[in-house]
Amino acid sequence: MSQNIESHLVENRVIKPSRDFSKNARIKNMAEYRRMHEASIKNPAKFWAAEAAELQWGRKWKLVLQWKEPFAKWFEGGTINAAENCVDRHAEGDRKNKAAIIWEGEPGEKRTITYGQLRREVSLFANVLKRNGVKKGDRVIIYMPLIPEAAIAMLACARIGAVHSVIFGGFSADSIRDRVADCGATCVVTADGGYRRGSIVPLKQNVDTALAGNKAVKRVIVYRRANNEIPMTKGRDVWWHDEVKHVKADCPIVHHDSEHPLFVLYTSGSTGKPKGILHTTGGFLVQNYSTSKYIFDLREDDIYWCTADVGWVTGHSYLVYGPLAAGATCFMYEGAPNWPEPDRFWQIIEEYGITILYTAPTAIRAFIKWGDEWVDKHDLSSLRLLGSVGEPINPEAWMWYYRKIGGERCPIVDTWWQTETGAIMISPLPGATPLKPGTATLPFFGIDAAVVDNDGKEVPANVGGKLVIRQPWPSMLRTIYGDRARYKKTYWGEIPGFYVSGDGARRDKDGYFWIVGRLDDVLNVAGHRLGTSEIESALVSHELVAEAAAVGRPDEIKGQGVVVFVTLKTGVKPSNELKTNLRNHVGKVIGAIAKPDDIHFAEALPKTRSGKIMRRLLKEIAAGGEVKGDVTTLEDYTVLAKLSAQE
Repeated sequence: MSQNIESHLVENRVIKPSRDFSKNARIKNMAEYRRMHEASIKNPAKFWAAEAAELQWGRKWKLVLQWKEPFAKWFEGGTINAAENCVDRHAEGDRKNKAAIIWEGEPGEKRTITYGQLRREVSLFANVLKRNGVKKGDRVIIYMPLIPEAAIAMLACARIGAVHSVIFGGFSADSIRDRVADCGATCVVTADGGYRRGSIVPLKQNVDTALAGNKAVKRVIVYRRANNEIPMTKGRDVWWHDEVKHVKADCPIVHHDSEHPLFVLYTSGSTGKPKGILHTTGGFLVQNYSTSKYIFDLREDDIYWCTADVGWVTGHSYLVYGPLAAGATCFMYEGAPNWPEPDRFWQIIEEYGITILYTAPTAIRAFIKWGDEWVDKHDLSSLRLLGSVGEPINPEAWMWYYRKIGGERCPIVDTWWQTETGAIMISPLPGATPLKPGTATLPFFGIDAAVVDNDGKEVPANVGGKLVIRQPWPSMLRTIYGDRARYKKTYWGEIPGFYVSGDGARRDKDGYFWIVGRLDDVLNVAGHRLGTSEIESALVSHELVAEAAAVGRPDEIKGQGVVVFVTLKTGVKPSNELKTNLRNHVGKVIGAIAKPDDIHFAEALPKTRSGKIMRRLLKEIAAGGEVKGDVTTLEDYTVLAKLSAQE
């Protein structure tokens, strides 16, 4: 049996950047990309040093990289402050009165915060943290709605050298309790509540439940957002608005070592011990600044909208640190994309003149399901660039995004990266890279990515294998918090010298990377190793299908059978005839081996609040077993109940 993942998806469409876009882009053609990429791989230290030199340092580094596998130190000997680079250096220059954050709450409130105002707010809250006993190196939990104060709290921690750990506002009290314990937090920053689909999420209540019996957390700072009734524990809980009255708006910059921890971010969905990914300051900031500048091709007049919550790495890297370091105007929206109607995103783009939209394939597929009529109501002509993040985007969803949202004039930067990588690793450069629907295309500068077999040997074109990175990069995770042995084993133990991403991929004849899904999700069907994303893409290419998830179930003869869960477009009725059509459609697109054994129609798929399909739950349902393990990250519990009831 082959150890490599087979790839059967064929995609021949190629879309080249328009002459107008290329003319004004930072990287204008493929020759320029290839020249820069080759130079950056031969001498990564030179490339990253040049990028780092565009930021503000307290003291310049002595050594760009010290690498003692698998532990890296970037810009060693240098000192830097992330808040100074994201806020002060703009507030003290021409961008003082430029909008840093434009925000809209789900109920409809609007705020604009300039770089000058942002410096004041960050300084005030940094002093509030100090007033409440937070010192350099202390861990601070941030559990908030998507409001500007979430970013302000992150930047205030960075300013004084406290280490933030943001927990997504959709997580439960159990998730908070585990994370507080694991990182040894002494302070929690939260809000009374936040808005989601017209309801108030009881954030403070969840914190109170999580901290029952906890003696380590000395202070809970509460922001007044939703005006819901909450108890305040005397001696522990304080109001944000009361605390700022006691401090000055001047908090001098302190430069921290380049390798000083910036944040710990826990990966979601784990049923075991939480896995805290540790990122440090200098390298993380340099790569996020660089990727923001080149991949989003940021211009002074852009209004850039990354739809991710700050609780996910995308929110850290491309809502807060990367674009603010580049001096961009970032748009933030608190609520759900379909509240009160499914055109909330399009309404926002039209009203604010959004120019760059960076969102997830799962959101794009939801928009397709809700119907084109919601898009057609709005003028989206302000958009000039689209982005995709979080998982592989299937070609048909890519084409819909390109045609319907981008009006066939906006390049799509389909980005591959992970919480662990800290910044984008593989992506088109919008002015240079010819695009193919469904591929993240080529590695960013300084990134040596490859597809290899189990022995670390590169596989031929169009043969699937393991996606690895063969040399260190600045924004890489430094360790798993408190567990160096687990870090070494998980990411560097499988193939000596290589970071193993856990994703399967193939490269086509042009060297483009096609991500075929998590290696855990690869299906073993009668000796064939099939990637789930290809089966899902085949299903979604059918005109009646909005979204699909493929999983395996034990099969006595084939080893694994293919089970798919399919959500149909609005108004389409499930039938046995449609099941047959879909099976044949997959057979035609991929081959008979990939034809699903079972097809389940579902109103919706179980997803985390970040939009990732929880395949673990679907596997349990497909195998006929009961759903076990952690479901606290699930957005809608009724979805699971309905699916289980079908069995």
